[in-house]
Formats: sequence, C-alpha cells, structure tokens
Amino acid sequence: MTLHIETPALLFSATSLILLAYTNRFLTIAQIVRGLKKNYDEVQTKSILIEIKNLNMRLTLIRYMQLFGVLCLFLSVFAMLVLFLEWQIAGLYLFGASMLCLLLSLGISFWEISISVDALRVHLSDIVEHKKSKEPIQKDKFIS
Repeated sequence: MTLHIETPALLFSATSLILLAYTNRFLTIAQIVRGLKKNYDEVQTKSILIEIKNLNMRLTLIRYMQLFGVLCLFLSVFAMLVLFLEWQIAGLYLFGASMLCLLLSLGISFWEISISVDALRVHLSDIVEHKKSKEPIQKDKFIS
C-alpha cells in the first residue's frame, strides 16, 4: 500500500474542529464548576457535591479527549515528515497510529457525552418528581 503525503493532511481540518469543540466543552464545564463551588461555599448540600464530582470526572475525560486529539495531530504531522523523507512503511505506521488516537479521542468523547446525558436525566427526573409532589393533578380543560 502506498500512502501519499496529502493523506495525513486530511486529518488536519477534522482534528482541529474536534479540538475546538473539546475546548469549548472544557470551558463550559469549568464555568459551571466555578459556579457550583461558589454555591457550595454558601449552602453545603450533598447534591452540589455530587454534581461537582460528576463534572470533575467529565473534565478528566475531556483532558484525555484533548490529549488523544493532539496526539493524532502530532502523529499526522510526523507521518507527513516521514513520508516526505520517503520512508513509506514508517509513514504508514505513524498514520495508522494517528487514526487510532483519533478513534480513542472520539470514543472517550462518546463516554463523556453519555455521562452528561445521564446527569441531565437525573436533573429532569428530580424536577418532575418535585412537581408531582407539590401540584395536584389537573384535568385538561378540553376534556369534559
């Protein structure tokens, strides 16, 4: 199999956009953590502590997502350099390693998203349960 120098370059735009998305997620979660920390200093509740623990786990996952994303980009550039020097086999292995890093990054991203979705479902179920316990059941005005 022959790999051309342009092939690893194809990962640049995709990897750059993915890293930008990861950074935005990191900044958003960091802002939420700061707000929760402030709330926890004022009112120390167990639910805030659990949320902070969940967000800490997500920050750790985002760090690994970014690590593997940057490693993907680094290995792609290195593969291009090796291909420029006409070391075909080394270039193939480096490009394969960069794609593996991209897959790891995306897999960890999926894991982080599922944790986020689960946390949001817990919040929604708390709201629904709280609303059910406070309000009497109302009949729809269109049903007679």
